[in-house]
Amino acid sequence: MNLYDSFGHILRELKRKYLSFRYFLIKIAFVFDIIYIMEKKEFVREKLALPGEGKKLLLHSCCAPCSGEVMEALIASDIDFTIYFYNPNIHPRKEYDLRKDENIRFAEKHNIPFIDADYDVDHWFDLAKGMEQEPERGIRCTMCFDMRFEKTAEYAAANGFDVISSSLGISRWKNMEQINDCGLRAASRHEGMEYWTFNWRKKGGSARMLEVSKKEKFYMQEYCGCAYSLRDTNKWRMANGREKIELGKNYYE
Repeated sequence: MNLYDSFGHILRELKRKYLSFRYFLIKIAFVFDIIYIMEKKEFVREKLALPGEGKKLLLHSCCAPCSGEVMEALIASDIDFTIYFYNPNIHPRKEYDLRKDENIRFAEKHNIPFIDADYDVDHWFDLAKGMEQEPERGIRCTMCFDMRFEKTAEYAAANGFDVISSSLGISRWKNMEQINDCGLRAASRHEGMEYWTFNWRKKGGSARMLEVSKKEKFYMQEYCGCAYSLRDTNKWRMANGREKIELGKNYYE
């Protein structure tokens, strides 16, 4: 069976197994990423450069699996950057610490500065009031991105960074346009600052994210992060005959 026959088989299985059209499309895109990497005889990283005349990047990181490939790409391009971990949306605290600690471990491995920001979870819940039943990618997510990017931009402006960006966009579960809009809005409040809208998914980036996660044996989170995402994911799992999420159990292999 050749590569494209295998691809067709995977698509048929995905269509049979998953009823969610959005989930189906995400899986198709991910398979194309894998094919892109498999068919390249030798992977050569693109040499990246910060937008405009940017000199120093503050990278908002949501977790190690999403930021791992982004960090490796930045390191390979000799870009001066620092990780900023500000994610008060992540619930419960056990899950927050698991994700943060993995991110710290990877940053320390590569000698990348890591800023551990506040876990002001009460403020996040205050902002989320009235949006508890909103779907993922809806207005609650916009609020969440705005909150995190505004804090990132404030820190950047006060500490000599002229460019901000985020690893959130590498995930195909996220709406890239929604993320970029929030990032651009946050940066626009500070003179001379730019939000880098680079598409980390392109040219197999999403598939390499998985490769890095497996290589590093990162913790495998099974929901976006917030209490409502955990609630809705567990609801879906139970309706489909699966057990509820067990925090701290699964790691990439």
